[in-house]
Amino acid sequence: MSSLKIGELARRSGLSVETLRYYERRGLIPHPERLPSGYRVYPPAILQRLAFIRRCKALGFTLEETLDLLQLQQHPELESAAVKQRVEQRIVDIRSKVRDLQQILAALEGLSALCDGKGSAADCPILAFLEQESDAPRPCPQDADKTRR
Repeated sequence: MSSLKIGELARRSGLSVETLRYYERRGLIPHPERLPSGYRVYPPAILQRLAFIRRCKALGFTLEETLDLLQLQQHPELESAAVKQRVEQRIVDIRSKVRDLQQILAALEGLSALCDGKGSAADCPILAFLEQESDAPRPCPQDADKTRR
């Protein structure tokens, strides 16, 4: 297989030309050779690197973390513990985000329970709750509903 111009690489990788240029600027992919015409040409092996980057992204790694993993990949003499540490940290981060999302979900469910969806928006208890000025801890929407009765 011969070298790939950026358009062909974009098509085969499923990424946009702009994404490829961005990855190049961020150091995720090496700067390609250029033809005398100025076209970028990439070696076919770049497709494997882009697949690696895509899998990292799908697993929630940031671009900086992905770059770190790529650098570890380039140094097979390093211990796999360094790679495992990155994955373990990602697990900790995701568990934290899941807890945060569960709290947001519970709050939204509580807000939704406040409103029967009838009447005018001016009387909507959800909007009234959201309009509160205080930054102090607020009662749970379910508690606010109980105080209105």
